Amino acid sequence: MATLTSEGVRRILGPVDNALLAEIASVGASERELAEAHAWVMSDEALVNDFRPMPKGKVAELVDILHRRFGPGGEEELG
Repeated sequence: MATLTSEGVRRILGPVDNALLAEIASVGASERELAEAHAWVMSDEALVNDFRPMPKGKVAELVDILHRRFGPGGEEELG
């Protein structure tokens, strides 16, 4: 699996600051893993209703990062 690049992050999340890029990069995830985490943050109820297993590993780490920043009560809106 290829390491996630800043272009990959921006392709999935839209414009993000360098602090968030660094935090996401520290996980060592792939673009696919970030896309899955993004889907969980944007529509976790729908994914649970589809009987998808809860995220684990790197995806779970990314969900935590994204939820802190963009989830309910987070600092920003996610595109």
